[in-house]
Amino acid sequence: MNLIVSPLCRSCTRHILRSHALSRAASTLAGRTTNFSSFFIHNGSLNPALLPSAQRRKDNPPARGAQPARAHTAAAAVAYPPLPSACTYRAAEALDARRLLKVYTQLSKSRLTVLVVLTAMSGVALSPLPTTVPVLLSTAIGTALCSAAANTLNQLQEVPFDAQMARTRNRPLVRGAISPVHAAGFALATGIAGPAILLTMVNPTTAVLGAANIALYAGLYTYLKRRSVVNTWVGAVVGGLPPLMGWTACGGHLLPTSQALETFLPSFLSSVPLEAYSGDTVLAPAALFMLLFSWQFPHFNSLSHLVRESYAQAGYRMLCVTDPAKNALVCLRHALLLLPICSVLFPLAGLTTWAFALTSIVPNGICAAAAWRFWRAGGEKQARKVWQASLWYLPVILGLAMFHKRGMDWGSWVGLGSEETEGEKEGARANA
Repeated sequence: MNLIVSPLCRSCTRHILRSHALSRAASTLAGRTTNFSSFFIHNGSLNPALLPSAQRRKDNPPARGAQPARAHTAAAAVAYPPLPSACTYRAAEALDARRLLKVYTQLSKSRLTVLVVLTAMSGVALSPLPTTVPVLLSTAIGTALCSAAANTLNQLQEVPFDAQMARTRNRPLVRGAISPVHAAGFALATGIAGPAILLTMVNPTTAVLGAANIALYAGLYTYLKRRSVVNTWVGAVVGGLPPLMGWTACGGHLLPTSQALETFLPSFLSSVPLEAYSGDTVLAPAALFMLLFSWQFPHFNSLSHLVRESYAQAGYRMLCVTDPAKNALVCLRHALLLLPICSVLFPLAGLTTWAFALTSIVPNGICAAAAWRFWRAGGEKQARKVWQASLWYLPVILGLAMFHKRGMDWGSWVGLGSEETEGEKEGARANA
């Protein structure tokens, strides 16, 4: 299939897209299959109405005595209105310091990078091990640079495909706001600086995780997007690594260094003091990873369903395009899996008290109910409900986990410490 690719100004692009939208009926994947081939126009089917009037008269002179096909002309005028007269190239704006910073922010996908940094900081916040301000800041900066490098490398590889999607055609490389060489230099600088900061200021394990995140996202994930639906699972692994970076930044281990596997049962079954917790259990980082891994399926699968036609237009192999029913089913599976992750794995690993198992049921139940309705109906309305629930779900769950963090005495923060604690403090001062 031959495609028509031509550089048009923004107003002309909007005009063509609006005209194409009028020529085909709106479709949905709920109940019937969408004709995704309608996004592509074969060169042989180019409507003469798109050509200049002089060219049409030259190529197809009217026969003597022939009457114009008014019905066909009227239909063509509705489906293919004439292009605006001002269809010209526009010079790219000069990159001053302010515009360059904005372009760098867009290359880094600032919202996604902020989310990556916040999830990395959640690993620091939930760790029972102490840390310092320099380590905290270095982890945040290094993680942000790694995310910026991965996102820039991803955009460098997807310029032809981003140009075909309405949601991505305004990215800097697509609209020519920055050259590919310049963007590659930015990706190289951030890709080296991020792991270097983590290596020198934090520790080698965190630096390896940061470099692995770049390789997985800009390498394997980007490669698989147009080849296999497995790309969604690879992307979920990428999203699960930042909290592990925060965990290891505090000195936590990803693998056990002793034979015992520490667990924290409810107090009526067993009581293990906080001092006995060494951060050596594999359950804690596994719980952090699984939370972010599973959360991404309700978040991404619902969002991808809403923009599935754009993914089909660019040729991406997404479940929302190849198998919409399975896309909703995978979303439901992981929404249900979030319940035991929060109510069992988190307190069992010692990250939170067992009260978190109860308070986290409410947000998990709301998210699971929305995913259930999406699976049953499969419509855009239900998908949007799941996506909206996923936006507030993660900060609420992490906030509740912080509130129920094991060993956290919020009463002492407002001067409501117990008498026993005050007595222990007095005894410690006397011994000192």
